[in-house]
Amino acid sequence: MKILTRTSVFALLILCPAISLKAQSAEGIKAKAQLLDGLLVAGYLDHGAFINCTGPAIKFSKKPYCVMLGLLPGLRIKEDQAPAEVPKNSVITPSLGFGLTASFKHLALQLPLYYNSKTATKDGVWKAGLGLGYKF
Repeated sequence: MKILTRTSVFALLILCPAISLKAQSAEGIKAKAQLLDGLLVAGYLDHGAFINCTGPAIKFSKKPYCVMLGLLPGLRIKEDQAPAEVPKNSVITPSLGFGLTASFKHLALQLPLYYNSKTATKDGVWKAGLGLGYKF
């Protein structure tokens, strides 16, 4: 029964956006799933920086505007604030975020969410950031 319920929820999550996307396409807004879009973004997050590109996403576009919701693979740049006697993390670490990216012609604005893992002294939390980028 649990498998049937999970399958039903999954089907609804897939079909409901598809139905609403079809309705929006009549207004000139195109929606499609894509793997890459050619965006490079840099920004600020949690007392550090990030550099990323857009990964798999759902893209809504009406020339010259575009809005994407999807995964954001990239690099986070942040100095570890651990005490001197404790081993520190690298300053540059690979990461995968999730967020919203809006673009107008070649200018992009991004609102990413990244997860900071639980440590011995802190709980795991989601952090929001802000980035500015270029669409190739």
